[in-house]
Amino acid sequence: MSRTSTAICLGVVLGGAALMAALNLMTPADSAVHVPTYVVSLFGKYLCFAILALALDLVWGFAGILSLGHAAFFALGGYAMGMYLMREIGTRGVYGNPNLPDFMVFLNWKELPWYWYGFGNPAFAMLMAMVVPGVLALVFGWLAFRSRVSGVYLSIITQALTYALLLAFFRNDMGFGGNNGMTDFKDMFGLPLQSDATRSGLLVATAMFLAAALLLSRGVVTSRFGKVLIAVRDAESRTRFLAYRPENYKLFVFVLSAVMAGIGGALYVPQVGIINPSEFSPANSIEAVIWVAVGGRGTLVGPIIGAVMVNLGKTYLTGALPEVWLFALGFLFILVTLLLPKGIVGLFARRRAKREMSPTPGIVLPAEPAE
Repeated sequence: MSRTSTAICLGVVLGGAALMAALNLMTPADSAVHVPTYVVSLFGKYLCFAILALALDLVWGFAGILSLGHAAFFALGGYAMGMYLMREIGTRGVYGNPNLPDFMVFLNWKELPWYWYGFGNPAFAMLMAMVVPGVLALVFGWLAFRSRVSGVYLSIITQALTYALLLAFFRNDMGFGGNNGMTDFKDMFGLPLQSDATRSGLLVATAMFLAAALLLSRGVVTSRFGKVLIAVRDAESRTRFLAYRPENYKLFVFVLSAVMAGIGGALYVPQVGIINPSEFSPANSIEAVIWVAVGGRGTLVGPIIGAVMVNLGKTYLTGALPEVWLFALGFLFILVTLLLPKGIVGLFARRRAKREMSPTPGIVLPAEPAE
């Protein structure tokens, strides 16, 4: 990934978010250039998905770990933020109980579970949005990588992990809202969530974290650590023969990726206004894989492009032709696999390489000497 493509991506993400926020807040609602609040929230959601795609590309594109369960880390971060937002409701809930969320009162819970303690503090909630996915990834990765589980077997295990969490969070006795999840949030950090300023602020905050995550990821993959990581991806046995410990490299990047996905989930929940067990669905993880493939695996910038473009198409098709969307998604994946194995970014890179290799007009190359 070149510095130029990184700089362009950063400029588009940060500049686009700032421009949308400005047009939302500083222009009248009847203006032709006014950006409605629902569009601001929609693009904020897209950027959260881009964070998930970037996190997945870090492990799939550079470590060769095809995770089909990364949505689990995203959802865990979302639940951590949802728990804070539920505590923030206080007496404004349906039942007016400042100590228990509405769904607990409805299910006849008598007291707040111990694992909800501390979530009245937003800093603690953000910390848990990183710690919980990170610890899960650490335990899972330590067991899997030390056992040298890889390839399709690892992919199946990651999918089983997210499906197990899906079933667990559906249970009412887990204390996370069961099938309905958590919703009806009122405010965040003391600011009303439905206000234009809060929505625009969340969009800009998401763009800033995406930019920071992109820079961090680029720093990792272009460092000496990243070179070894790519060697592990391409020839793990040879890398091990050279006295490196591939499991340590894979574990580090897997945990880092999970933390990034968790923060993306924490930023996602206040912008969509709900978190429920469907976020753990294995289909969500598979969609994230398609985003990365469409944009360009192993490019960092490509997954961001893929996530935004695919979700723009999803928004349009699910509204205009909802029965067509899944067929279109499957066709897109087949098309990319057959014709664009390196994704959109790879297509542009290939064209640039051909252009650089072609002779410059007006320059006559010397003839080869005759034998």
